[in-house]
Amino acid sequence: MITSTDRLLLIEKVLILKALSIFSETPENILADLAPLMQEEEFEKDTIIFEEGEIGDCMFIIHRGQVKIHKGITTLAILDEKEVFGELSLLDAETRSASATAYSDCTLFRIDQEPFYELLDTRPEVARGFIKILCQRLRAQNEKSILSNS
Repeated sequence: MITSTDRLLLIEKVLILKALSIFSETPENILADLAPLMQEEEFEKDTIIFEEGEIGDCMFIIHRGQVKIHKGITTLAILDEKEVFGELSLLDAETRSASATAYSDCTLFRIDQEPFYELLDTRPEVARGFIKILCQRLRAQNEKSILSNS
């Protein structure tokens, strides 16, 4: 049985998902199916979340704090609240292409690959959101590549 506290938490999670670019066009009823897959995790500043080369099987959503994405000592990005990372690992279980470390104390939501796959079987709209954001990132990377070669 869902209590009022659980329902509020579900609604809060749906709102968090809706605020992400990856799910912004996904209807709320579908996000309500995805929200229960979100597992909250706390990380203290400088804690390694995952390391480059590890097999990835989940993605993370930053709810509070910042996360540094890096290769060795080279910082690739500092991600803020309402950003996602590790999302490719929801689609394939390949090795991580970079490391992620808590840049500040942070609260993350983790979504694991297996339950996500089960959701995709019944909700292809979720896959469309993923495909769209991955295409946007690929285009942006291509633009960077073209500009740096000019």
